[in-house]
Order: sequence, then structure tokens, then C-alpha cells
Amino acid sequence: MTPHSILAVTDFSPQGNYALARAALLSAEHGARLKLVYMAYPGEAPPVDAATRLARYAQRLSARHGIRVRAKSRLSYSVEELLPEVRCADLVVWGAASVRSLRSFFMGQPVEQLLRTVRRSVLVVRREAVHGYRSVIVAVDFTEASRGLVELAFALNKTAQVELFHAVSTANEGKLRYAEVSDDAIKAYHIECRRYAQDRMFWLTDSYDARRNRVSSAVGHGDAARQTVVQQQNSGADLIVVGRQPSSRLSDLFFDSTSNRILECSHADVLVVPHNQEPASSAFALKRLSMEAPAMRRVRAGAPNPPRFPNPAASIGEA
Repeated sequence: MTPHSILAVTDFSPQGNYALARAALLSAEHGARLKLVYMAYPGEAPPVDAATRLARYAQRLSARHGIRVRAKSRLSYSVEELLPEVRCADLVVWGAASVRSLRSFFMGQPVEQLLRTVRRSVLVVRREAVHGYRSVIVAVDFTEASRGLVELAFALNKTAQVELFHAVSTANEGKLRYAEVSDDAIKAYHIECRRYAQDRMFWLTDSYDARRNRVSSAVGHGDAARQTVVQQQNSGADLIVVGRQPSSRLSDLFFDSTSNRILECSHADVLVVPHNQEPASSAFALKRLSMEAPAMRRVRAGAPNPPRFPNPAASIGEA
């Protein structure tokens, strides 16, 4: 998926400035429309000149990159107020700082609320954007959704090196030890799981022969989120791409998702892609246009001109 419209969310923190710069780079690379929006930190009043500062950012980015940039004059104070803009964007670039409060513990971070609410890809920016993404790690689980993640990683940058990574879970090994299965049997099970993962990794990479010089693969062992972050640290990749299953706050609270834990632990940029992702926002745009009042047409007063031909409807009842 190549983004045609990008929404950058900032709170004027260092992370927010990084997000604006990254969104501008992506917009210039893909020829996408860029809109900037300010979201206030929960419980704090925004700067009095927030709208003016945002407009200046838009002018500066437009002049620097030669792109179309708009700044939303109306400020947002919650994720709910962002939703209309998010639904009209292909990609959301998130630059709001993490929230430390009791509410965030139970309700989750604002970016997590956004991911649960809308089916859009969200790029969480943590680092300064100096250049385009040169190396990307894609966390795969060998489902059909993994192919979409790989294609998206290729689409973000046409020259980036893409590494596919899968971590073999150790959950079943713990159950086997609890059931007092022998160490030899557990070792054989581990070898079989790793062999299966390598075979599936070959199946996933085999369809990218034309880009084989850009793709590599690796298989780890352990918790998927932790091992993905470790792999990114070892390779020095600029970006982690991870999928996300539909969820609720209750399920996230008791069964924390891999994407949430990667967001918590990683210091690199993370692109979270919902498995039920919606296409571009054309449907929402058409719906909004249909709800608008029809345009009024001015006509000159006076009797209408008579028709040049008889009205067909008037002659139906004639004998």
C-alpha cells in the first residue's frame, strides 16, 4: 500500500517534531498529501499560539520538501476528536509523547486507543528523521497477513533492506516441562519447530525473487515482542513493522498484544498495521459529500420557457 494521504499528529514535544519531519519525508517520497494536527497532552492546556505554530510548520515543510501541507486550525484534546481526520488518511504518523497517569494504565496509551478504534496503519516515531528508512524489520507469523506486511515494508522505501523475523514461541515447551516430558523430547520438539519456521520463512521469501537482494530472514527463539526488539537492536534497523489483531481494552489488559509490547519496549520507529485494515478513505469522503447540503442554483424570476416538444408523460393517458 502506497499512502496517498498522511496525517501527522504532534504535541510539539521532541517526538512530535520528529513525527512532522518523518511525515514530510514520506509525503515527498510518495507524492502524498500531508495534513498536520495538534493534540494536547491530556490534562494540560495547549499553548496559546498552537494553531499559529502548526501553520508555520506547514509552511516550512512545504517549502523545504516541495509538497502540499495543510495545518488543521482546530485543536484536538482527545483521540475521539482526531477520528474524523484519521478516517480520511491512509497513514497516521504519531508524534505524541507517552502519558503517565492512572487513566492510561487502565485505558492504555492514546495511540493504543487509536489502534483499537480505527483500522488504519499508525507509524509511531521515536527517532529524528534525517533520511528515508534504509533498513526495516518485519515481524511475521506466516499467515496471509504477513505478505501484506512485507509488501508494505517494500513500498515504504524502494531501496530499503527488508529483514523478515519470526520468533519460535517457548510457551509449549514450558507446558511439556510441566508435564515432565524428557529433555530429549523437548529438544527434538524445539528442533522440529525451528525447522518448520525456516521452511515457512523460505515459502514467504520465495515470492520476492525480483527483490531478493533487498530481503533477508532470521528466526529467533522466545517471546515474539522481546526477540523482535532485540533483533532490531542487533541489526540497527530504522523501523519495525508489526501486524495487529482486532482487540478491545479488556483483552489488551489481560492478554497484552505483541504490537503493544513492541511499542512499549522499542526505541526505534514502529509501524503497526491492523490485520483488518481498511483501504483509503474514499468511502468516508463520499459519505461526507452526500451529507452536505446540495448547492443552490440562482435562476432568473419569471415564467418558465415552454418546452420545444410535447411532454411524453402527458400523452400516456390520451385516447
